Amino acid sequence: MNMINSMAPHSWRQKPLWLAMMAALTTPVFAADNTSNIDLDQVPVTGNPLGVASDDMVVPVSVIGGRELSLRRQGTLGETLNGIPGVTSTQFGPNASRPIIRGMDGERVRIMQNGVGVLDASSLSFDHAVGIDPLIIEQIDVVRGPAALLYGGSAMGGVVNAIDHRIPKESLDGYTGRAEARFGGPDNTRNGAAVMDVGNGVFALHADVYSRETSDLEIPGYAVSKRKSRADGTARDSKGNGKLNNSDALANGGALGAAWTFDTGYLGVSYADSNNNYGTVAEDNVRIDMQNKRLELAGEVRDLKGPLQKLKLRMAHTDYQHVELEDGVVGTTFKNRGVQGSLEATHASFAGINGVLGYQFQNTRFQALGEEAFVPSVTTQDQSVYVYEEYAINQHKLTFGGRTGETTVNSADSANFGTGQNKSFNPSSFALGGLYAINDSWNATFNLSHNERAPSYFELYANGAHIATGQFEVGSTQLKKERSNGIDAQLKWKSGGNSVTLGAYATKFQNFIGVFNTGNSVLVDGELLPEAEFRAVPALFKGVELEGKFALNDEWALKLRGDYVHAKDTRNNDYLPRISPLRLGGGLDYHLGGWNARVDVLHAFKQNDVAENELKTNGYTNLSALVAYKLPVKYHVELFAKANNLLNDEIREHASFLKDISPAGARSILVGARADF
Repeated sequence: MNMINSMAPHSWRQKPLWLAMMAALTTPVFAADNTSNIDLDQVPVTGNPLGVASDDMVVPVSVIGGRELSLRRQGTLGETLNGIPGVTSTQFGPNASRPIIRGMDGERVRIMQNGVGVLDASSLSFDHAVGIDPLIIEQIDVVRGPAALLYGGSAMGGVVNAIDHRIPKESLDGYTGRAEARFGGPDNTRNGAAVMDVGNGVFALHADVYSRETSDLEIPGYAVSKRKSRADGTARDSKGNGKLNNSDALANGGALGAAWTFDTGYLGVSYADSNNNYGTVAEDNVRIDMQNKRLELAGEVRDLKGPLQKLKLRMAHTDYQHVELEDGVVGTTFKNRGVQGSLEATHASFAGINGVLGYQFQNTRFQALGEEAFVPSVTTQDQSVYVYEEYAINQHKLTFGGRTGETTVNSADSANFGTGQNKSFNPSSFALGGLYAINDSWNATFNLSHNERAPSYFELYANGAHIATGQFEVGSTQLKKERSNGIDAQLKWKSGGNSVTLGAYATKFQNFIGVFNTGNSVLVDGELLPEAEFRAVPALFKGVELEGKFALNDEWALKLRGDYVHAKDTRNNDYLPRISPLRLGGGLDYHLGGWNARVDVLHAFKQNDVAENELKTNGYTNLSALVAYKLPVKYHVELFAKANNLLNDEIREHASFLKDISPAGARSILVGARADF
């Protein structure tokens, strides 16, 4: 991987990567042994270890892959998923954005890559980017609602699993791949990616490479909102006028993978290296320079004899580091290194019951070094066992299972944070679900769950100025396991090309861990910062989600969607902060021959239900459009143009910490091309 290492963000004068991707995109494609690649099958691997389709799930699962994912890609994972029912994003400027699921973010949304957790620093601070670039992702599965049963206590809000196929899992005789490039948009993006797999039927090799460069984001007017300017006197042009200050980015990366494939399974390994250098819009003179190295091992053996029918192993070692540069000088360094993995066994059917047994483990060390380190060095160890079972009753189904484990979170001795402390927790989760088939078109699902989460290292040990959020954050070693009970129900209708899903949920927390303003101030380097401490409070999250698709005729299709979250601290009946308002949207798709056009509108209502010291947010309407054309050639080549924010509305996501200094992009057009072979 010397080629990738030589192209770290500081050496972007080199151009071979970009030229290679453009050559891959424009060179005629010749496939061997008829291995042309159409959109990948969308199998929700995160939602159910038995591999059932999303329509047969008892929890809500959204699967995006193939062409649809290619057309909706954004610069961050959060923005790529924003707009799916129940999913918003933290949107800390255009370069750092984590998904928020049903009003929950941070540690409660587990981000995974190929079924193994992602090690970075994105849950610690909202200005830290997720260590996954959407350019190389082939499929994303989103589990909405508690998924702690299968993926650990941190998945109380949901799971996002990004799948990259860097370890080939199926026999390949010939070659297949894809390439794409795009230009324009509100950030004047110039990006591209190329992916290639080759094999001889027994051994398969994978290679991918990507590159992305953006300029400062164009915005419709001032960066600072009128509300913030009136509230504290901040000058409206202090963060930009027409463009958002310090919001450009430079990124590149790639990977090599190899696998031995055989009739009953596979065994493979991959190595990926990525770099991301971007501005943090909260501070005009600060950039983050991130490097992420990930080594993965995965294997599966099927059709075994005896009580176990299948074994699956997944492991990843991650070496993550980023430095925060202040006027080009290193201020703070964040490191996260460790190994995570799971071993899963599918047992033989017994009395009509099918299921899996699993063991999951994690051993990580986090370090924050420098003047803005507000947490000590911490070692986290986690191991747990789980079981998931399904029992079919004619066309109906019951699901049940549980997880139990041990988590230790040990801080190191430090001159700034004092003597190290050791904390240990034993979280357990249980769930019972069912699917009732009313008839061939209608079915109903429900899921009852009890979930427990061990407090994270920063909730326990934080003690310092967190510049990204403008607070002096104080953790609490007295925090106990976070506990919640939830119910989720859906009514689904499907007939031909038409479908409607209506869902409702409620999650009641015995002790929801959040960061709350104490009303005190702390003097830091001559500046008074509001003090905020991590506390556990009783809370209730509830909401509804709607998604519908209707084939009006052979050419036209209508799509509808909507979601609403209501979240309160039930101790004093106060609203919780950064909860997205009611959103309603719809779109029209048109297909004729090689042409595809669509128009989409999403309206977010005004958010008046705010927490103490939180500003209200105006509503917005985001109108977008797409035109795409498949070239009349033997292989799959498509040209497209996307128009975003056609109304040039001032879009501020209420769930963002920076909503009042960092709006979304202005009206823009992006053009691109994609090819599958």
